[in-house]
Amino acid sequence: MEEILISSDVGVETTLKIIDRIEARVSRDKVLGTNELNNVLKEEIEALLEENNIGITNDFNIEKKNGETHVIMVVGVNGVGKTTTIGKLAHQFKSAGKSVVLGAADTFRAAAVDQLIIWAERVGVPIVEQGMNADPASVAFDTLQSAKANNADVVIIDTAGRLHNKVNLMNELSKIKRVMDKVVPGAPHEILLVLDGSTGQNAFEQAKQFSLSTEINALAITKLDGTAKGGVVIGISDQMKIPVKYIGVGEGMKDLQIFHKKEFVDSLFS
Repeated sequence: MEEILISSDVGVETTLKIIDRIEARVSRDKVLGTNELNNVLKEEIEALLEENNIGITNDFNIEKKNGETHVIMVVGVNGVGKTTTIGKLAHQFKSAGKSVVLGAADTFRAAAVDQLIIWAERVGVPIVEQGMNADPASVAFDTLQSAKANNADVVIIDTAGRLHNKVNLMNELSKIKRVMDKVVPGAPHEILLVLDGSTGQNAFEQAKQFSLSTEINALAITKLDGTAKGGVVIGISDQMKIPVKYIGVGEGMKDLQIFHKKEFVDSLFS
């Protein structure tokens, strides 16, 4: 069992924790046979995920608090599917009847702004952008002002993803947050870290780096399309104590899903 968990990218610490919990249950409940043991394993993994997923919604129906626009700031290194995730999120919120505004504050990478414009057009939602090399905090400020003026339900802000271990990028994220808080008190309400599930333990390292620099309170794990070793979801959720909110399971517009722990664990063992 230990070998299966570690080879599934659950990570050593979380694997040992799961094995300890199983051993405790086996000695208490006198488990008989492999099938029963497999069920115990699934239940313990679900319980572990539940500990960090308390209060997470089951759909894309975000409610505004105190009438204020719900602001999501999206972070993550380049290449993890960050901009694509934002596009898919916008589509899901719009399908749930919410008005969405996108903000292109990843102004360091030429393709990032263009890519987000394409997604905005595809989904049919407004976007605020000032092109490449603009001040990201200025873009975020304008996006929130526009959303507020139009009484939008949800704002999703893209941010730069390169050099996740460099101080200047982290200062940039702090500045964006400060500026947003001035327009919508308490914003961003959600700091969503996007991780590529197919990169295994490397994704875990990225999560650690980002959590040192900004208060991440939700995770989206992309590229879990069957080939990826999805156990990394369990390890990151357990070690970082951050809930997994969304998973990306394919290229299509609807392929970003709300994370359901039971379905996920079942698919892991199918």
